[in-house]
Amino acid sequence: MAVDTLSRRETNARVRPAGHLETDGFTVKSLQKNAKINTPPSAESTRIRNSKPTAFRKFYERGDFPIALEHDTKGNKIAWKVEVEKLDYHHYLPLFFDGLCETEHPYDFFARQGIHDMLEHGGIKILPVIPQLIVPIKNALNTRNHKVICTTLKILQQLVMSADMIGEALVPYYRQILPIFNLFKNWNSNLGDGIEYGQQRRENIGDLINETLEAFERHGGEDAFINI
Repeated sequence: MAVDTLSRRETNARVRPAGHLETDGFTVKSLQKNAKINTPPSAESTRIRNSKPTAFRKFYERGDFPIALEHDTKGNKIAWKVEVEKLDYHHYLPLFFDGLCETEHPYDFFARQGIHDMLEHGGIKILPVIPQLIVPIKNALNTRNHKVICTTLKILQQLVMSADMIGEALVPYYRQILPIFNLFKNWNSNLGDGIEYGQQRRENIGDLINETLEAFERHGGEDAFINI
């Protein structure tokens, strides 16, 4: 009886179809007929990266910025303790751009509003500082944070329009700035006849990227388009 049972098990083992063989792609095992190729892990290219503590936060907490928070009927704004036009742009503008990575109040507010004010009043003082702004801009975009990217794109649009020659000065740095644009350029929500709330607040990354590229091309001179 034991011999018959063993014989039946051996027969069933011979006729039972072989199961799938799980393996990774581009291996010898993957060429077998019963191979089941494992799905490759996600590259997570758009995953949010945590930024390091910024120099902007350090300087703000030490009270090194000539700014204070002012409230009025329209909301919060920066009260400058000195005239913006008299600031040392080589020192302060890169620090404020470094604060673009911030997402906590009041750091994010002061960084964003400080940049806006300095670009609005900087004129010819902005152009010599452009090389010092590239690393903070790249760091902000590399956070992959939706809010941070949208803020940085709006700042870039203001930057290229803030004074003459700034658009041209940014062209050599496109290779450092544009790769993140490529990751998010198609991030548009297709809602048919609906209205995306982010569009009302200009927080649609795909649309902002297109606007920024158009601004780069319009203000970047004859070499802008081919470099984009």
